[in-house]
Amino acid sequence: MTKSFHCWLLITILLTATPPAVAQQPNKVPRIGYLSANDAASESARAEAIRLALRERGYIEGQNIATEYRYMEGKLDRAGNLAAELAGLKVDIILAGGAIPIRAAKNTTKSIAIVMTGIGLDPVEAGLVDSLARPGGNVTGLTSLITELGGKRLELLKEAVPKAARVALIYDPGVPSNVLELKEVQPAAVALKLALHSWEVRAAHEFDKVFAALNKERPHGLYVAQGPLMRINVKRIVDLTLKSRLPSVFSNLEAVEAGGFMFYAADLADSYRRVAYYVDRILKGAKPADLPVEQPTKFELAFNLKTAKQIGATIPQSLLYRADKVVR
Repeated sequence: MTKSFHCWLLITILLTATPPAVAQQPNKVPRIGYLSANDAASESARAEAIRLALRERGYIEGQNIATEYRYMEGKLDRAGNLAAELAGLKVDIILAGGAIPIRAAKNTTKSIAIVMTGIGLDPVEAGLVDSLARPGGNVTGLTSLITELGGKRLELLKEAVPKAARVALIYDPGVPSNVLELKEVQPAAVALKLALHSWEVRAAHEFDKVFAALNKERPHGLYVAQGPLMRINVKRIVDLTLKSRLPSVFSNLEAVEAGGFMFYAADLADSYRRVAYYVDRILKGAKPADLPVEQPTKFELAFNLKTAKQIGATIPQSLLYRADKVVR
């Protein structure tokens, strides 16, 4: 055989044995955009729970899924810019919780799927979806019923502190769900024969001043409306309630774990699992418009007994029996 034939044969073998470069390229890793009105610290529990729920469905961060996090840090005017950043990264899905982040994402993109991780407002009344059964656009996901549960939350506070006659309520008027939550609580206060006095808090530096003012009225309890400002500053709020010896009711479990008196809201662990369900369905080809918006069916009641003892409150045993969690 000639030398040229050997060279030809060697080249043929190498070309046959080497797969095309295209075949070696890895599959595209889906990217999730995570838009939060809170800061990273106060959002960490929810983000981690959703990450674990996705893992249960086979989506492992850093392996076959990637997440881009954007935090508004309570600065609501940042919502539009951060949503635009995520859209510019061409993420496959945007996870957003709360009316302001969800609306910002919806206003930014009509093609990227948006999954609500929990919204206190009715998403139909808020104009985010056409209906719960058939959302109709690129938004679907979960409601949290925070505003609708306001009356029940106040009722449970009254049950936990039977002698209560005056309750203070703090809220952020810049958060739409806070305004509706206040409206929801007011008729419940009348029915429970509670004098309800609401106090606006628009920035973190106002908490000390507001607490000094409301304490002059000697309320028997404190209702804390849910919002980014309250969530980011939950430790400060808890410390002020302890200093004031005020039984407090929250709609986020982390507050009770941080020393708040009591909590009542939707079962968060269950809702996070459902977020993973939506992500899975959409990544497998389902359209948000065809995935019904879900309302919570499980609810949690929690108390902090250490806090109760510290402020001199005795929780009725009948109520403790109904609690899903008791921090001791």
